[in-house]
Amino acid sequence: MSRRRVTLADLAEAAGVSRTTASLVMTGRGRELRISHDVEQRVLRAADELGYRPNAVSVGLRTGTTRTIGFVSDTVATSHLAGDMIKGALEAARERGVMLFIGESEGDPELERGLLHAMQDRQVDGIILAAMFTRTIKVPKDIGPAVLLNALPRPASGLPSIVPDEIEAGRSAARVLLDAGHHDEVYVIGAGPTLQDVPADSVAAVERLIGIRETGLKIAGARVCPDWQPEHGLAATRALLADHRPRALICLNDRVAIGAYQALAEAGLSVPGDVSVVSFDDHPIASWMWPKLTTVALPHYELGRKAVEVLFAQMAGEVEPGQVFRVPMPVRHRESVVARA
Repeated sequence: MSRRRVTLADLAEAAGVSRTTASLVMTGRGRELRISHDVEQRVLRAADELGYRPNAVSVGLRTGTTRTIGFVSDTVATSHLAGDMIKGALEAARERGVMLFIGESEGDPELERGLLHAMQDRQVDGIILAAMFTRTIKVPKDIGPAVLLNALPRPASGLPSIVPDEIEAGRSAARVLLDAGHHDEVYVIGAGPTLQDVPADSVAAVERLIGIRETGLKIAGARVCPDWQPEHGLAATRALLADHRPRALICLNDRVAIGAYQALAEAGLSVPGDVSVVSFDDHPIASWMWPKLTTVALPHYELGRKAVEVLFAQMAGEVEPGQVFRVPMPVRHRESVVARA
């Protein structure tokens, strides 16, 4: 037999106060309306003893909010790589007493539209529209209070965006090599040398190249990979080694670096003795490779938390329209870079 839900009237009777007083205490407005500390504690003790939980529907009707937010992404939820993005958002939502509804579109625009409409039909207070990889997206019309996570609007919109600080990440990768004495014979694997030589729709490639170039590091050359996967890193590095002998490589992600390691080994070159390697993303494979890979980490957890923080700030009118928030990408120093003699 199911247990009857404890009502506000039950709580008020148990605490010996009016329903209004009980309601004010449970909604955090007791001090504001000068309810005494003793009365407040009596209500809270009674709530704990009875197992009272506020009725979310009733609270929503009174406050005009549902204490829910939607998280709609392409493949973030089902990816092993970006799961921490969800974790960060969930924890930040829980700290605010808010429930997160998660939907996955698998990159299908129609499915994404349906998910957004479903969230709106359930009257979520706001929406996080997220992408697995940093890219530009077309923002749906009438999305309501929303932020873009790991995405930038195309064309510009009034929605705020939360993205990794890829430009500073490029600077950081270049500084790792500069600090180790690598001032020439440095090549890029994955994109470049110009900002037009990048995989289609890759915001990360463009911004990482911008950051690398801003440090003044002399790039001797580059090889473009159509997709940042190990096999393309292998082919690009093989092609480079056919004509050049690098002293250092900047691989534009860790999967590309796996292929680069293999090509270097095939050529009889050691990492980092002959060639230093630095990369991006901090995929789990980076710490499994030998030698372990120095890389600039994608801050998935921090991105998820920041998205919730910015969404609430936006709903409070504290965010400028179209504001872009860049989350720092820390360097993971490992064994793939050595000081040049």
